[in-house]
Amino acid sequence: MSTSRGRDSTPVSGRTRTPAQGLAAQGFEEFARAGQRGLYRTAYLLCGDAETARGLTQTTLAKLFQHWRRVVAAEHPHAYARTVLTRTYLAERRRRLRDLLAHSRADPAPPPVGPELTVTLLSALSELPPRARAMVVLRYWEDLSVETVAQLMRCSESTVKSQCSRSLARLRTRLGDAHLYSHQA
Repeated sequence: MSTSRGRDSTPVSGRTRTPAQGLAAQGFEEFARAGQRGLYRTAYLLCGDAETARGLTQTTLAKLFQHWRRVVAAEHPHAYARTVLTRTYLAERRRRLRDLLAHSRADPAPPPVGPELTVTLLSALSELPPRARAMVVLRYWEDLSVETVAQLMRCSESTVKSQCSRSLARLRTRLGDAHLYSHQA
């Protein structure tokens, strides 16, 4: 019985095995062991926190295990895993932002008592539309790059730049007015 070997194939009883078939034979546990360190590194770069990165990596591996047939069928399983990791991260960020927004709307800050009080950054931020607020927070509070914010928000880099520019101008106007009123005591 002759076997022919392709570039990415191994002989299997007279026929060649594709990378996906090799991955199926390899099994989830081996794939997870081999890819866990790379997934963790990417997760850490996304969230910047070791504990959160570990949780994100575990969640991603659980999703990959749940849909193992799709992973095996993918042309590039490790890229598929990174995509799952990134989308899981984005979904968790959106959920956290939704929770944060829900809490900030449910418990609004009390109105200023006198002219000596200035408008805080949080109340100024609450006046921005949710998407613009998220971009400003991710870009300037979380100190993420324009490219990263664009990926997180699923938009172009130019959209992030223009939205942040407009939002900052709005914040400067709002906070600038508060500064003027605070000196009229």
